[in-house]
Amino acid sequence: MGNYYLCQVKKAKNPYYIESISANIYTIEELCYYLKENIYLIDKTLINEKLCDWIRDELGLKKLYKRLYEQLEREESIGNFILPIFKEIGYLSHQEFKNLQEKIVQIEIQPDDIRRKLKADYLLEYKMYINAISEYSRILQERNPGNMGIQFYASVLNNMASAYAQLFLFEEAADCLWQSYGIVKSKETYKRYLNCLVICLPPARCDEKFKELKVPDELRQKIQARVKEISISAKESARAGELSEIPMEEIVESLKKEYHKSTCS
Repeated sequence: MGNYYLCQVKKAKNPYYIESISANIYTIEELCYYLKENIYLIDKTLINEKLCDWIRDELGLKKLYKRLYEQLEREESIGNFILPIFKEIGYLSHQEFKNLQEKIVQIEIQPDDIRRKLKADYLLEYKMYINAISEYSRILQERNPGNMGIQFYASVLNNMASAYAQLFLFEEAADCLWQSYGIVKSKETYKRYLNCLVICLPPARCDEKFKELKVPDELRQKIQARVKEISISAKESARAGELSEIPMEEIVESLKKEYHKSTCS
């Protein structure tokens, strides 16, 4: 059973928006919980003057505001910056904070691109796909193969493809996989790319593309059989009543529309 923390300070009238998870927080307890549970997401988008001002103006914690602002001016490490926040309400024991700080130090010593990828991979793991894609895009826009090596960016593209696929955006996923394959000729990446083509292209166009790529008949048949298995699995799922007579292409298109509808403001 997790620890329970009694709310000790007032709730903010205006919440603080945490960009990385697209969420609002209203209390210092919520801030402490976020910092403790999401260390891979702690960066300058959170640790900044705006957070300090919110703590002063919305929570009325002027002494804490002063300590944090001084930390910013001295350009202290993230670990040193967040310590006063936890101490304000005794959220962590000494050992808990020591363990947390050690993890943060291990992250901070990594190059910028690796830190960003750790953040993006964390977002992907916890199904925050749009934010993960945004982070992967930043890495690719500012890429420097001389620093990280081409395999690193191939891995970024592979993971970005996974995020797109989870959103049923298979054309975008296929594009990422093709770029990754162009960097590192991985058989697994190539197979994933072909799988995406079968899902996102009309059958006739898919056949043309496979011919252009000179895909062996045996491999083509295996991929098509795999996609058929996925289609059958979908039909046997909890939504089988709706999907039983619907081809795979229509299933995917329907799920795409549902996703886009759910994200409309």
